[in-house]
Amino acid sequence: MALHHPPAPGEPPRPSRGTREVLPSRAVVRARDHGIAIGRFRPGERNAITDVAGVRVGHATVRSEAPAVLRTGVTTIWPHGGEPWRDRVYAGTAILNGYGELIGVNQVNEWGLLHSPIVVTSSLAIGMAYHATARWIAERDPAQGRSDVFMPVVTECDDSFLNDARAFALTEEHVARALETSRDGEVEEGCVGAGTGMQCFDFKGGIGTASRVLPTDDGGWTVGVLVCTNFGARPDLLIAGVPVGIEIPDLMPQAHAEGSCVVVTATDAPMLPHQLRRLALRSAMGLVRCGSIGANGSGELMLAFSTAQTVPRAAPGSRLRVEALLDGAFWHEPSAFDPLFTATIEATEEAVVNALFAAETTVGRDGNAQHALPIDRTLGILERHGRLRPAQPSV
Repeated sequence: MALHHPPAPGEPPRPSRGTREVLPSRAVVRARDHGIAIGRFRPGERNAITDVAGVRVGHATVRSEAPAVLRTGVTTIWPHGGEPWRDRVYAGTAILNGYGELIGVNQVNEWGLLHSPIVVTSSLAIGMAYHATARWIAERDPAQGRSDVFMPVVTECDDSFLNDARAFALTEEHVARALETSRDGEVEEGCVGAGTGMQCFDFKGGIGTASRVLPTDDGGWTVGVLVCTNFGARPDLLIAGVPVGIEIPDLMPQAHAEGSCVVVTATDAPMLPHQLRRLALRSAMGLVRCGSIGANGSGELMLAFSTAQTVPRAAPGSRLRVEALLDGAFWHEPSAFDPLFTATIEATEEAVVNALFAAETTVGRDGNAQHALPIDRTLGILERHGRLRPAQPSV
């Protein structure tokens, strides 16, 4: 099958036999640009997970009309600019509702270490993506499969409402493209990468990101979040606390498709694995603030990591001196964790809203359609509820 490989950044689109790249038609203006300011902490420079220094994001997007209707892709998140299988970072995971898959979770939970890029893709491509990532690492590290085995972290959401998942069209080349084009800077949102075929509260969803920077008195740490949304029922949708979903009962898809939500949280705060598990769990509260109920058929899969220090795979001796936030302070003392928890909740909530604002109406297999959130109607609803502030640049 001839598949379209998206051009690298700055490269013009290339024709591909049997496929057609569908370019965005709606200018992306993020929620904050419209005066939707969520929470009390300020965003980072890009209002993205890449505000945490070293974090990189890449996408490979596949859209075609024949021989199969494809609306799918791959998204990758790197914890730093080096080789995480050599220089690991502390990490923790949490699950709100577990109808989903996060390959590598056992190792992360056992050792408290993330030692691969995080790969997000379509549900039926998760095995291929694991194989592809392992091969990609092996081609760059002779220890893989010889003196050691590095097990990638790969997770998924179900895009089969719009995407012909039975075509099994994603390949190792797509995974490699996402890995190799990962970069820091601004993060493309909406119908890109793993978010190409995803929904959100019966609107078109996809990739979203946001960040928060704590005041100096609270540590000055940065928290960044990236979501791949595929969850929620229309009547439950909240934006900035306003029940927007109830007020937009039309523009519904042919059927409600439950899915999942992957949430990746990065921070430069010096946190240990059990602390990062707590941070990951708080991202679920950001989903709840958008209207998630952790539905029975949904999988809210969450992972948090800290870039504050790396744990080398090869080190002299068997001890490592680390810095970490203090656990178990007296309740009357200021907590270093509460501001980080708040920042995570705020950034997760805003990331979901940004995914909705960036996504475009998409028609997929069998004529199935997910409509984009109607921005003007949404802003009118928020204005009536007094939830719009003077517009603030998102970056």
